[in-house]
Amino acid sequence: MPMKAINQQPYVFKSISALTDRMGGPKPLHPLVALIDYEKIKPNLADAGSTFMLSFYKISFKKNWKGQVKYGQGYYDFEEGGLAFLAPNQLVTMSGDGNNYEGYAFYFHPDLIRNYPLGRDMNKYGFFSYAVSEALFISDQEKKIISAIFESIANELERNIDHFSQDILVSQIEQLLNYSNRFYTRQFITRKAVYNDLTTKLDLYLDDRLDAGKSVIAGLPSVQEVSDHLQVSPRYLTDMLKSLTGQSTQQIIHNKVIEKAKDILSTSKLTVAEIAYQLGFEHPQSFHKLFKQKTSVSPVEFRQSFG
Repeated sequence: MPMKAINQQPYVFKSISALTDRMGGPKPLHPLVALIDYEKIKPNLADAGSTFMLSFYKISFKKNWKGQVKYGQGYYDFEEGGLAFLAPNQLVTMSGDGNNYEGYAFYFHPDLIRNYPLGRDMNKYGFFSYAVSEALFISDQEKKIISAIFESIANELERNIDHFSQDILVSQIEQLLNYSNRFYTRQFITRKAVYNDLTTKLDLYLDDRLDAGKSVIAGLPSVQEVSDHLQVSPRYLTDMLKSLTGQSTQQIIHNKVIEKAKDILSTSKLTVAEIAYQLGFEHPQSFHKLFKQKTSVSPVEFRQSFG
């Protein structure tokens, strides 16, 4: 029997009800929110291997499952369960392994939160921009907290929709996201050895990158460039560095550039413009502005202090 051809074009889902219908699930209890408990509902796997593009947020909660799950555009290795996040208009590949469907899948549409402070503050929750491999691993105690929030959401969805429904659902989602932020901060601290290795690699890369000649062609190091080198997403790298050092990736790059500039200013006779170009600045004025912003003196004044 010939194998079914896998759809190469992504299925685009504008509504949550269209997605749950396609997956063989029940109609959502709320038009803008759906919570699927895989202990009660097993999805139709007819579209396994096909790619979906969702116009809404998705949060997956694996409580106990260990293994590798296809999620978004990559794979997530769950150790003792955890949380993974997808923002609207990201791609999801449907897994054909029925064992992958464990825990909860939670969907909420941006329209649900659009007129609330949460709708304007979603950029606080950077984990929606993290790569799949950067998902959140949570402890047993943290699982209890997350489970309780999902149970609370499930109970609210079982009620008849009234004037309070949207306010309550938005507050529950915000609580879920705030706990996720807290747990990510904990993860950065408890896995500090792993992340210290990343910061060391970042430091070595910037040292090499700022060596004479390289930046003339390549320009100043960018956040995207160093993230690609370290094989992490830009938002994850910045959040991790802020947690460990209090500084963003951009701030660390700028500080490294200024330290290199100080070395050249104090040990060479290159003009300020020549140093600016050597470090990758397109315009000497930009170098002058950044140097003074970081040191409170101009490059010339700094050089004169060694006179």
